[in-house]
Amino acid sequence: MSQPITIKRLGHADYEPTWRAMQVFTAQRTADTADELWLVEHPPVFTLGQAGRREHLLRDVGVPIVAIDRGGQVTYHGPGQVVVYLLIDLKRRGIGVKELVRRMEQAVIDLLAEFDIRAERLAGAPGVYVNGAKIGALGLRIKGGCSYHGLALNVAMDLAPFSAINPCGYEGMAVTQLRDLGVELSWGEVGERLLVQLQGQMAGD
Repeated sequence: MSQPITIKRLGHADYEPTWRAMQVFTAQRTADTADELWLVEHPPVFTLGQAGRREHLLRDVGVPIVAIDRGGQVTYHGPGQVVVYLLIDLKRRGIGVKELVRRMEQAVIDLLAEFDIRAERLAGAPGVYVNGAKIGALGLRIKGGCSYHGLALNVAMDLAPFSAINPCGYEGMAVTQLRDLGVELSWGEVGERLLVQLQGQMAGD
């Protein structure tokens, strides 16, 4: 039987309090706590993963930097980007981290296919790409068999801050977004469609 997932729509929310709330949720959850998906949009922020090296921050463009506890290097969040956090009990669902990553990527790939956009994975570089340019980034933390953090999909944003970093640690990594690929849907519309795709992927336990 598919396990229920609670959806929380946080709207426009500062990064650090949202991250701290994920930590608290994960620390306090029990074997009976329902999994949750949090849909959110953040003000401009660079986040630096646990293995993140500051040399991937190429120059100061006035965007705050927050060192956090997910895997991966540096990425950018900002208005016009759909972010979904996955607070999932992997042990209960019987899936591993690699399978969760695969399902997250597949949700984005299937969403883009709705717009006749062919998206793909790149070996050794988690995320989702269109013609070699990154459109979806992901990063996770697993604690006690449960995940937090999640994925970010570029919808209609100012991509300039990405030029101030090596996205996810890759020098010269091109980035793209749905608006530049001809998709004119709003942030909210894309967010809701992504939630549907993610729920479908999580139902495939």
